[in-house]
Amino acid sequence: MIARPLLLALALTCGLAATGAAQAAPAARAQTAKAEGVVRVRSTHGFDETLVRLKAAIAAKGVRYFDAIDQQALGAEANLPIGKSVIVRFGNPPLGVQFLQANRYAGLDWPVRMLVVEEADGSTWLAWTDFKFMAKRYGITTQNAQFKMASEVAASIATDAAR
Repeated sequence: MIARPLLLALALTCGLAATGAAQAAPAARAQTAKAEGVVRVRSTHGFDETLVRLKAAIAAKGVRYFDAIDQQALGAEANLPIGKSVIVRFGNPPLGVQFLQANRYAGLDWPVRMLVVEEADGSTWLAWTDFKFMAKRYGITTQNAQFKMASEVAASIATDAAR
């Protein structure tokens, strides 16, 4: 088993060796807001308030909250500063497991992950993977109603947190 410090050192070495340009322009990379299959909603609240509201919206829907990962703190541990960024994992196992039954590799995207991120201009956004994109990615054609329901619930949660 490889020790955590060794893995971190290996990751840092590979990352630093990849390109000098990547290191020279972290702010430019951070500004890239587009990504294939990602839905984004701008929050009318600041970062901390949006995160609190997201957790409350998840609870209000009766959806299971799993955890939150503070990506900014992880970056700080590696001495790689990034802006505020927290990934929140939640889901409805009776719904989500149906996607896993259709394709076990859908577990790479389940439970649902919703990102709360503060952009360089101070705006706060919620983002998650579009469920139609997931269906296509995993070749799941038998769960259209379930994907529609998951899309509606995620959009509702994000809207409640953002408004």
